[in-house]
Amino acid sequence: MFKHYVRGILIVVLLMVVMPMALAEEEEIAPEDRIENWKGKTVLIFTPHPDDDTFQCGGIMSILAKNGNKVVLVIYTNDNKGSLDLEMTSERLARIRRREEEEACKVLGVPKKNIHWLGYEDGDLEYADPQRLRGEAARFIKIYHPDAIFSIDPGEEHERWHKTDHRMAAFITQDAFIAAEWHLYYPQHYLDEKLESFRVPLVYYYYTTAPNYEVDITEVIDKKIEASAKHVSQFPPSVEKYTPDMPKETYAGIDAHFKEMHKDGDRYIEIFRRLVNP
Repeated sequence: MFKHYVRGILIVVLLMVVMPMALAEEEEIAPEDRIENWKGKTVLIFTPHPDDDTFQCGGIMSILAKNGNKVVLVIYTNDNKGSLDLEMTSERLARIRRREEEEACKVLGVPKKNIHWLGYEDGDLEYADPQRLRGEAARFIKIYHPDAIFSIDPGEEHERWHKTDHRMAAFITQDAFIAAEWHLYYPQHYLDEKLESFRVPLVYYYYTTAPNYEVDITEVIDKKIEASAKHVSQFPPSVEKYTPDMPKETYAGIDAHFKEMHKDGDRYIEIFRRLVNP
């Protein structure tokens, strides 16, 4: 059953590629500056689909929310294609995925009002108007003036193996950093909404092949797994024939697999590439 589960959810297979990567030597960071110790800050997370954030950043999302930080999500696509159920429609799947994301975020402590959907079709992000897409991402940066951003690593290794939505989300978000800093890229943001330009101070890249920062998520690993399991339609048997209920054996498989992927000695970690002034 669990082998079937691994085959059925491609995104978790990516975890098998990412998590075993050796961590580069971390720079010396004062304890109060480590993101897992932040309080009262704003963190903006860009994700191509309504599950990448949970699977890759669910631990730090839970820690940030628990510590009183504002966690905001920008989701590029509605993830409305990834089902093997021949009776499923794109419209229905989009509604299912939206509900699952909201339920996962609720577990992690992120309110529904902090989730922003751009609504692009699953698999079609790379074929959207890049100038418009960059402007949408830059606008959210100007709205929230985040203390840090989480996004997919746009490094060259990832250009080779990322699926199409992941590639585009990585590159567009990176490009939006520049567009948010210089107001003449999208002057209407200020003229129409009085949104001031903003320079992104710090980014944490996930799905990275060059991690240099780790977060101990041992205390919240079970919460991350609970949130990940809210994405029922991503896992068998629901990915093949949708049902809102998850069998106990599937949940047990998710629990075992995530713990294996995040295990580091006697603790569990999430890893990122941290970059100041990207």
